[in-house]
Amino acid sequence: MFEEIVGVWVLVIETVGALIMIVGAGFALVAAVPSMRRPEDRGKAYERLRRNVGRAILLGLEVLIVADIIRTILVDQTPQSVAVLGGIVAIRIALSFSLEVEIDGMWPWAKWRVAAVRSQDGHEA
Repeated sequence: MFEEIVGVWVLVIETVGALIMIVGAGFALVAAVPSMRRPEDRGKAYERLRRNVGRAILLGLEVLIVADIIRTILVDQTPQSVAVLGGIVAIRIALSFSLEVEIDGMWPWAKWRVAAVRSQDGHEA
């Protein structure tokens, strides 16, 4: 009974994660359409669209990781399931890092250097 209830909640969380990606990408596309219609704004609109879709994917992946962790901790506590969870989390972390680099154009740990340079130049960090 407990496993069935947790299984339903995991399915709900996975559905929420997928919906975040779908709805987020949809909102990003709808928000980008007006800018894409103007030729002078197309380049910036495309970059904004990519950034916003990437953010939706990142958030959705984080929610899916939560579902996998809950499933492994509460339902399937075998060494094999823990190994599978480790693999899934490693793949999703790699995806998250690559998406973050695509969005920001730099590794997450290099942001402090850019912020320091901007503050020295008098720009906002």
